[in-house]
Amino acid sequence: MAQATREYGEWPLKRLVTEVVGSGPKSADDMTRDQAREAFQRILGGEPDHTTLGSFWLANRWKRNNPEELGAYVDVMAEESVATAEPDADPVDCGANYDGKGRSAILGVAAGVVAAAAGTPIVVHSGDRVPTQKQDAYKHVLDELGVRTELDPQESADMVDDVGFGFYYQPAFNPGIDALFDRRDNMGVRTFVNTVETLANPANASVHLGSFYHLAFAKKMVRTLKESETTSVERALFFQGMEGYDDVRPGETIVAEWPVEGDDADDDDIADFEIRTGDYGMDIESEDLGVEEVAAQSAEITEAVVAGDRDDGFADAVALNAALRSYAREDADSIQDGLDQARAAIDDGSAADTLDALRSF
Repeated sequence: MAQATREYGEWPLKRLVTEVVGSGPKSADDMTRDQAREAFQRILGGEPDHTTLGSFWLANRWKRNNPEELGAYVDVMAEESVATAEPDADPVDCGANYDGKGRSAILGVAAGVVAAAAGTPIVVHSGDRVPTQKQDAYKHVLDELGVRTELDPQESADMVDDVGFGFYYQPAFNPGIDALFDRRDNMGVRTFVNTVETLANPANASVHLGSFYHLAFAKKMVRTLKESETTSVERALFFQGMEGYDDVRPGETIVAEWPVEGDDADDDDIADFEIRTGDYGMDIESEDLGVEEVAAQSAEITEAVVAGDRDDGFADAVALNAALRSYAREDADSIQDGLDQARAAIDDGSAADTLDALRSF
């Protein structure tokens, strides 16, 4: 332990729990950036006792990490775990919750394929049954479609440039986080790792599209990106996704956009607006997008929508999500402009061709 302390610094996790973060949600203190950096360096290095690691994670959950701490975690992850491979294209980085969905279809594959066909390159990334939910994620829909997913990062970058849509596999590009799988599984609840892994940005994209449960958390995520000293993200949209995933929900969805100039923005240049599906002639409810077998049925929906064989709520939802991706990269001036682009890509067969190319890669 003495050698580990000399190597890492003066703040082993037990001391941080005892003196800083572990006194409870009302009285705990925030860590400094250096303390948070050292903590995550120790975690990725496998240094902490398992019990101490669990108590540290739980104390962070009770206390709630601030953007400076989360930004420090993102930086350590980038420096010590993430292997980036940057495509020639500058794609939209789609960072959905890695532990997946269990009740509704995953629309991001179809939306990403349609957006790519319309001219907006897309990157998605996930692991495989990530704790705590260990439900279906991007990888599992792509597997059902017959797309190669267990790629090294350079292959993923080549997929983006060849197809317009690329998948990065967490064990290949973020091995330090993947190595924490068993420890995270034994926790039984989400930790800050679930938050920062979505910001890994393996393609070094300048635009990030993410999801959240509440607007306040979306603003925290933007401030985390601003606090990070390693991120390449210059523009971000976060929205209230279905099951916390990056799928726009029917009805009303709040979107946080950064950076925005003018009176609509706060002091951090963050503005928020609502997407109302009814404004685009879409008569769908969340229940309409429910499925029993998420990966298999999401793959079937993807095939049918991109081929133009469906004109139901799923088709509307895919087009809307594709539109938001194009808007995020500013390839569309508005959501309506993005919708027009998405539907044109489906109607002229470009989306189906993109899916075929993805399968052939």
